[in-house]
Amino acid sequence: MPDSEGGEIGAPPRRRARRLSALFTQIAENATGNVSVATIRDELGDRSFAALLVFFAAVNMLPLPPGTSAVLGLPLMIVSAQMLWGSKRLWLPQTIAKRAISADQFRTMMAKVVPWMERVERLIRPRYWPFWRKQGDRVIGAVALVMATSVTLPIPLGNWMPAFCTFLLGLALSERDGILLALGSAVGIAALCIIAAVVGTAGFVSQFFLEWMGWLG
Repeated sequence: MPDSEGGEIGAPPRRRARRLSALFTQIAENATGNVSVATIRDELGDRSFAALLVFFAAVNMLPLPPGTSAVLGLPLMIVSAQMLWGSKRLWLPQTIAKRAISADQFRTMMAKVVPWMERVERLIRPRYWPFWRKQGDRVIGAVALVMATSVTLPIPLGNWMPAFCTFLLGLALSERDGILLALGSAVGIAALCIIAAVVGTAGFVSQFFLEWMGWLG
């Protein structure tokens, strides 16, 4: 059974895996030419699910032109859906896998993303992980799929908190940190409440406007 440090009681201690911030920093330092999504996936190896969840969530947290979240949210949906399905290797459509940016652009992006990751990673470690082996991947995949769907909705400023939730959950999965899992879940609940409030308010205003127009008519 899982213990308070995220492992199994009686099991030999596992070698500490390199943190995601270090992996992304290494990819950025070694990058030459263009960096594609497929390249990032292959460099991350068997940690590609959690790492790409963190990567695409972080990209959606950056200040980007309106409407881009509808496009950038799609990779999040694909990754999280495969986690929920229990896939062993991440599959990406060629249209996404071949998407590439220059090495300099990738390094600029990582210069913004990696410091966020490092700040969170200083506070987290394997502890109180409530799931068995791949069970956590499925649960987090289900939550991340809901959040990714929320990211794609055309709600002003409505994509940041779902992306932040997914960012935290991806790091929690990578480090097997149950406390960060709880924090990410709380952010997700808050994000859904805010989205529901915005949609409800918009619906109320629209209904009032239509009734007002009907009275004028």
